[in-house]
Amino acid sequence: MQTPQAEPSRDSPGSFLERLGLAIADGTLPPRTVLRIDELEAEHKVARSVVREATKVLCSMGMLESRRRLGTVVQEEECWNLYDPQVIRWRLASPGRLDQLRALNELRGAIEPQAARLAAGRISLEDGSELVSLAARLWAAGQGDKQEQFLTLDIEFHAAVLRTSGNPMFSQLHNLVREVLSGRTEHGLVPHLPHHEALQLHVDVASAIQRGEAEAAHAAMSRIVEQSTQEMGDIWSRHQGDPA
Repeated sequence: MQTPQAEPSRDSPGSFLERLGLAIADGTLPPRTVLRIDELEAEHKVARSVVREATKVLCSMGMLESRRRLGTVVQEEECWNLYDPQVIRWRLASPGRLDQLRALNELRGAIEPQAARLAAGRISLEDGSELVSLAARLWAAGQGDKQEQFLTLDIEFHAAVLRTSGNPMFSQLHNLVREVLSGRTEHGLVPHLPHHEALQLHVDVASAIQRGEAEAAHAAMSRIVEQSTQEMGDIWSRHQGDPA
């Protein structure tokens, strides 16, 4: 029996896509760079099908554009789908991660407080009770130095506020918020233990929403986002000033 030939790729399609996406996001492959399938295949030792699939995905994200008789061209950042979770992750892995996080937090500041305001007028009794319970569990995880659990609950809390706003377009932004919260943690831009004020603000948001106090919910959520931006800047400044 003839032995099947091995796949020439040492990487999975996902692995090659990650490397290519990161190279574009961090500027290793700058805008207007022309990529050719045969060159990528040879340089990265991956199968042609893997290259084609990766470039197809990146084209759908706006990071690449296929041009007839020229090749596949790296696009300016303004062309990218900056809401795509993978694009967000790649940008967060680049040297410009603080600017990326700041931009995402500015977007959160425009959306999450309004979502909290709307939720206060639309949330059901059951969902209101669950949100308060979630804030209590978040508090306990933060006080107990359970970072992984805290992150999971924090993502769940903010997704719940977006969902209970009753606005389906807000609700779909939960992936964006998840990437912000995960990215901060992954890149060490969070305090080792959540500040007491941050924990209290989550309780304040949940309580205000449950009581139907729209302006109080809006104010507390605004403060959460503002505090997050300030923390990231402070931690980043300390890291930049540390010779180690």
